Amino acid sequence: MYRLAIFFALIQLTSSFSPHFASTRHNTALFGGAKGGATTMEGKTNRVAFVKDKLSSSEMIFSIPSEGLTVSQSSDLRSSMPEGTTVALIKNTLMTRAIADTGAWESSGEMLKGTNMWFFIESDIKGTLTAFKKFQKENDKAESNPIQGGVIDGDLLDLAGVKQVGELPSKKELIARIAGGLNMVPTKVAKVVKAPSSKLARAIQLATEEKKEE
Repeated sequence: MYRLAIFFALIQLTSSFSPHFASTRHNTALFGGAKGGATTMEGKTNRVAFVKDKLSSSEMIFSIPSEGLTVSQSSDLRSSMPEGTTVALIKNTLMTRAIADTGAWESSGEMLKGTNMWFFIESDIKGTLTAFKKFQKENDKAESNPIQGGVIDGDLLDLAGVKQVGELPSKKELIARIAGGLNMVPTKVAKVVKAPSSKLARAIQLATEEKKEE
């Protein structure tokens, strides 16, 4: 029971960070010109709609200053991201319009200074932050293009907070860890982890009872 309690606590800790499984499509992209803007009214409207769509499917977003990144480096950064993570240059005025109707992301307004490159993460938060850290190291961009902050579950995070989120176990790691502790197959645990937070305790209890009956 003690071991089960530890696993349940791990799930509760990370469920708000990674409630969805990775998308099957490779959704990395880089949009916008040098300033991440659109030149026509239609273009601006489409860009705002694009950002709203990304926000609706994101678990976490964060931004970095885009100054100093070459076209080649930006392309390398985009291609280094895991599935479900989109990289986009968004003009501050358009980002402001996009988050106005999305209460969960309003706190990102604190980061709307300068020219920003935004990362919209659907599920693989740890993988995205790990890939970005590797890019910074390989291109010597740790000081010139640091993470300015991020937002998850409506909370504004500073660099230290973003790093802490990146150190949490990934969904795949949690499933493997729980499966090993309960002596269950990963596919069964995956169904448990996918359960809504309010039903997790009951789901784990049922899974454990099934194990005892087998």
